[in-house]
Amino acid sequence: MSHAEHELNSQPECWTRAAAEVARYADVLPAPGERVAITGCGTSYFMAQSAAALRETAGQGETDAFPASEFPRGRAYDRVIALTRSGTTTEVLSLLTELNTPTTAITADPATPVKEVADELIVLDFADERSVVQTRFATTALTLLRAHLGLHTPAVVTDARTALAAPLPEGLAHCEEFTFLGRGWTTGLAQEAALKMREASLSWTEAYPAMEYRHGPISVSTSGTATWMFGPAPDGLAEQVRRTGARWIDGTLDPLAELVRAQRLALAVAAVRELDPDRPRHLTRSVILTP
Repeated sequence: MSHAEHELNSQPECWTRAAAEVARYADVLPAPGERVAITGCGTSYFMAQSAAALRETAGQGETDAFPASEFPRGRAYDRVIALTRSGTTTEVLSLLTELNTPTTAITADPATPVKEVADELIVLDFADERSVVQTRFATTALTLLRAHLGLHTPAVVTDARTALAAPLPEGLAHCEEFTFLGRGWTTGLAQEAALKMREASLSWTEAYPAMEYRHGPISVSTSGTATWMFGPAPDGLAEQVRRTGARWIDGTLDPLAELVRAQRLALAVAAVRELDPDRPRHLTRSVILTP
């Protein structure tokens, strides 16, 4: 079993632990009404997008998400949350060094430079990973933020177990192109699903807000395409996609559990293509830039 597969399979336990421990971090996570920005790079940025949409939709306060490299330095926030599995990502460290806003970093490794530049630290070391390809740390960090908003329930974990146990749709791993769609907070999850497919299996993948799919991207849909919806689909979209010859996948589980299914698909496609998901091409566990 690869590290990626082991880590993927451990997500229900990690989510349960994160939800159980969220109360201890209440003072260093955003309070209702605060203006907040959430930042990260790669997978962490997509989790930031989902968390920001969840918080703002829940009426907790204006919440933005940015890649660390594109963070607007002059904009005022009450708190900035940084997601960084390794605690060594150059863009995140540089940003935290420059900000005068209270900052909280969520990381898997406390013995890294992020502890020196963040005001507060949340350590999810039980969700750390050996694989380059992120699975459980990202979803556990999002679960922590979701639980802080009161939006996590045991049903999410139950759905995650279903996502791990139920077989993937027959023949899905042999599709030539994969498109993931989301709405609101699930748009970030769709982006992350596409990234997992690229990293682990070198697949041609795309991700869009669902209502945008008709505005051009649907033109490339064909019999070799699988289009996967995270959450409820806009009226008529499934039928329109099917008319292109593409395969439509309904997301029937909690959207975070649907991401687990997509992670499984990425490993299944990697196996079909005889690729090692623990060692993706051109990637390292953390991007550390030298001057």
